[in-house]
Amino acid sequence: MRSSVETFDIRRRRNRVVWQTEALFEAPNWSPDGRYLMLNSDGLIYRLSLDGGMGPELVDTGFAKRCNNDHGISPDGLRIAISDKVEFGKSAIYVLPAGGGEPKLVTKNLPSYWHGWSPDGKTFAYCGIRNDEFDIYTIDVQDGIDGGRETRLTFGEGRNDGPDYSPDGNWIYFNSSRTGLMQIWRVPAAGGPAERISDSPYGDWFPHPSPKGDKIVFLSYDADVFDHPRDQQVRVRLMDMDGGNVETLFDLFGGQGTMNSPNWSPDGDEFAYVRYFPVA
Repeated sequence: MRSSVETFDIRRRRNRVVWQTEALFEAPNWSPDGRYLMLNSDGLIYRLSLDGGMGPELVDTGFAKRCNNDHGISPDGLRIAISDKVEFGKSAIYVLPAGGGEPKLVTKNLPSYWHGWSPDGKTFAYCGIRNDEFDIYTIDVQDGIDGGRETRLTFGEGRNDGPDYSPDGNWIYFNSSRTGLMQIWRVPAAGGPAERISDSPYGDWFPHPSPKGDKIVFLSYDADVFDHPRDQQVRVRLMDMDGGNVETLFDLFGGQGTMNSPNWSPDGDEFAYVRYFPVA
């Protein structure tokens, strides 16, 4: 499997290859200062300069050596959130300094998969599996470290996954199978009824609102594909915050790992993703 880490400029409608490797790299986050991407590979977390340069630099994550592709950088750029299963055998969410260090546990209920950081840097949105139900939860980052409780925002209406905050912090966008095919929904961050945003013939996953608050980029699978596997022909699509003006930007070979986590540039003009090439 060859990984091509790329960016897409939505103004110029251009792709740019940042770096390519024969290893499997996933889920690029764009740093708030615009200087690097953060990705995972083989359970570890890396920083990659946007000029490609000498390739990725390993981030010290202490004991956490089985990180998945649910990770992100705090709005102030000082901390990172990771999801790792070394300590408990199930995915748990931790926070640590962006430069590396020992992770501090935030979620005691497991498994939990990080997906979004609130704009004020105080709260996580994540997918938790409780009694075989996939739902959207939030937790205060500091309260979590101190033993705080999680807040449940969805209640077993199908599978709910992939939450990410709107830039004003009022909404959490997510994907849900509650109407059958996976579609994009949103729920008030303070709690309340969810509303459907996408109405497409595809399975829509991983909505990421732009920092400008005008667009959402997301991934679409063929309707007959279950879950969000890798090694699929998928579409990267763009729409307004209310679901209008949906367009397909490009197709690629990818899926799992392409853009599971928040991936916009800080100015909202570009986003990062990974394209894969099968081994011949």
